[in-house]
Amino acid sequence: MAVERLLKDEATEEKGERARMASFVGAMAIADLVKTTLGPKGMDKILQSTGRGRSVTVTNDGATILKSLHIDNPAAKVLVDISKVQDDEVGDGTTSVVVLAGELLREAEKLTNAKVHPMTIIAGYRMAAECARNALLQKVLDNKDDPEKFKSDLMNIAMTTLSSKILSQDKEHFAKLAVDAVLRLKGSTNLEAIQIIKKAGGSLLDSFLDEGFILDKKIGIGQPKRIENAKILVANTAMDTDKVKIYGARVRVDSMAKVAEIEGAEKDKMREKVQKIIAHGINCFINRQLIYNFPEELFADAGILAIEHADFEGIERLALVTGGEIASTFDNPESVKLGHCKLIEEIMIGEDKLIHFSGVEMGQACTIVLRGASHHVLDEAERSLHDALCVLSQTVNDSRVLLGGGWPEMVMAKDVDDLARRTPGKKSLAIEAFSRALLAIPTIIADNAGLDSAELISQLRAEHHKEKSNAGIDVISGSVGDMEKLGISESFKVKQAVLLSATEASEMILRVDQIITCAPRRREDRM
Repeated sequence: MAVERLLKDEATEEKGERARMASFVGAMAIADLVKTTLGPKGMDKILQSTGRGRSVTVTNDGATILKSLHIDNPAAKVLVDISKVQDDEVGDGTTSVVVLAGELLREAEKLTNAKVHPMTIIAGYRMAAECARNALLQKVLDNKDDPEKFKSDLMNIAMTTLSSKILSQDKEHFAKLAVDAVLRLKGSTNLEAIQIIKKAGGSLLDSFLDEGFILDKKIGIGQPKRIENAKILVANTAMDTDKVKIYGARVRVDSMAKVAEIEGAEKDKMREKVQKIIAHGINCFINRQLIYNFPEELFADAGILAIEHADFEGIERLALVTGGEIASTFDNPESVKLGHCKLIEEIMIGEDKLIHFSGVEMGQACTIVLRGASHHVLDEAERSLHDALCVLSQTVNDSRVLLGGGWPEMVMAKDVDDLARRTPGKKSLAIEAFSRALLAIPTIIADNAGLDSAELISQLRAEHHKEKSNAGIDVISGSVGDMEKLGISESFKVKQAVLLSATEASEMILRVDQIITCAPRRREDRM
């Protein structure tokens, strides 16, 4: 007896081979999309939004590119997700993780066509991933006990991370900025204490690190321009109550004198609020909301610096670095925690005036001021620097370091190949496939640099069969080079995250044998 259709009209389903093909094709298409951005000679993409502003982003950051895409394919969404998690977790390797997952699925597709069961492939991939991780663990370097060597490790990691970004021309300058900023954190991974301010103008080399905190605001008229030993009250409160705040309110009066009385009452109310704030014994008041002329005048008379409309991220960070708390009521001065800093003054960057807080309570706070030709350059520079800061702050905690330039992939591939030879049964096919997928990363780095990848990879493989080889791809000279001498290093944590995330994502997609697309329920169905 024929079974009626199970799903409603708008719903579709794909089964077995077709579902698997759809997953593979989607995932490989996403990997091919970001593949060209990998490595020091990777190219950038322009992302143009179709919204009202038609805003343009120029980037080669894998996570930024994938985040901006509207994707229909469910398997592709899994890859977008792993790149996002990689970005949140370690900050770098967002492109590598997607490319590796794509290559694993490309190899898996060949195996499924050769009648190897997906579960066998998954079991093989699991063994290979474990073997690859152990291979890296045997080769890691850890210089945590030697501060000089550790600092040079951090510099090398920062320069390697920045060499594939827009900052690659001035990577030494920016690597120094990033390392100095991260070492001030003293092992904390809270990057909130490092503020990045972007100011168009000048060149990227004019960027600098400033100890202290800079707020992108101007000091009001008639207020002190410089305050020493500042006591700061950070608030989020309405300082514009000289207007009746009820929307559409009407007040009926029988003479103008009554209007003046209402205005007088409003002013008294405001004056009382200002007195309460002054009673905290402060000499600097920073508010998230507007401060109208009348209260500003009162603050100026009391010799208090009042800063209005500091954006929320700004005041949250300011409260954090000055050791204060954001207040919204002022009845109990003793319960409010004030912020402190040694000096508040006005500084000029380019054409703009900003407020500089130095000697803040949180000693590790600092501000990196980025200069550059245009907003697009500055946005990309900020993304690049953020990646470097994330990787460095993770490396300070987990100080294990590997060489870069395709060296880790070659080390892993060699050990995985050995495992494949020792493993009986069809699993060995999957383990061999894993090794080929690992080799795809140095291959793509070479291809993106316009080099002969087949020649370079075969040379690399021969080098790695020698004892203690440090060989990797030197993209600048276009040959095989010694990564240790070239100072190309990567963080172990980044590589481990790439390896494990890519393997897990490809396993998840391999398990799929049916895709059911459901139509949204109509309104009448919900009754």
